[in-house]
Amino acid sequence: MGGVLSHAISLIQLAQSIGAELHLAGTDTQDTLISGLSTLIKAGNGQLSFLSNKKYRSQLQLTMAQAVILHPDELSHCPCSALVMSNPYVGFAKAAQLLDTTPEPAHEISPHAVIGENVTLGKDVKIGANAVIESGVILGDNVIIGAGCFIGKSAQLGANTKLWANVTIYHDVIMGTDCLVQSNTVIGSDGFGYANENGRWIKIPQLGSVVIGNRVEIGASTTIDRGALDNTILADGVIIDNQCQIAHNVEIGENTAMAACSVIAGSSVIGKNCSMAGLVGINGHINICDNVIFTGMSMVTKSISEPGVYSSGIPAEANRDWRKNMVALRNITSLNQRVKTLEKNQQQ
Repeated sequence: MGGVLSHAISLIQLAQSIGAELHLAGTDTQDTLISGLSTLIKAGNGQLSFLSNKKYRSQLQLTMAQAVILHPDELSHCPCSALVMSNPYVGFAKAAQLLDTTPEPAHEISPHAVIGENVTLGKDVKIGANAVIESGVILGDNVIIGAGCFIGKSAQLGANTKLWANVTIYHDVIMGTDCLVQSNTVIGSDGFGYANENGRWIKIPQLGSVVIGNRVEIGASTTIDRGALDNTILADGVIIDNQCQIAHNVEIGENTAMAACSVIAGSSVIGKNCSMAGLVGINGHINICDNVIFTGMSMVTKSISEPGVYSSGIPAEANRDWRKNMVALRNITSLNQRVKTLEKNQQQ
């Protein structure tokens, strides 16, 4: 079974909150309580599930859930109460927020936190044990800092922003409101800037910062480098997965999403509403327009000015087939030349 939650919400309250139309079944009433979330197969009494992909319709028909969030086209297949809406996955996301039991990273200002001079704390700020808040930091209302975090000098975090344990925010970094940062992420570390003098690397101090907008969420163990001179910028609504690398002076537009292990090299500009699947690599000093989607393992080496879906990753195949294809690829230049020669001879 899925986890049973410590609080419950009635079906009618749930439907109104997520914008769904309630259809009752069996002995259920509007006041029937939902206290947990689970999959179609594992859900039971008092639990809510959802169907957003019709290929799981057979699971819907067998579900023991109290209620299911689903599309109107699936209502006739549902054996239990239903919350009907055009986008069931969004409905599930909203319901999960209502029923979320994730604990807060901190519940008070711990006596074991270290808070420097001239720190500005908003209302109801919470700071976990062994966190270090350096001088000049500004924390907005309801900011939560998890245990072991480091907030460097003069950094600013907007209202309702939350950091999980062991996040590092370097000096002068600015984060907006309602942001969420998962553990072990580093924001504002030095960008990779060096000049070569006769084989010896000379470090270039990174004098910019990182400016992050509102409602930005950043996964665990991600690194966002500060700019060399100007700032690295993440606009409102950006979401970044785990173990991503964003280099110095990168700019990412509103509501762009970046999946795990993707990287963006320095000074590239990514437009609004773009999506990067896992392991995408974007070269430095290029521009990506709005509404571009990169499929997994794409390698982006030049600017893109037309919206659309772009791919370059090679799907896995049997090693024997791959070896044959690689041999053919190595011979493609000579094969191309032979074809050109044959065409030329036919024309004579």
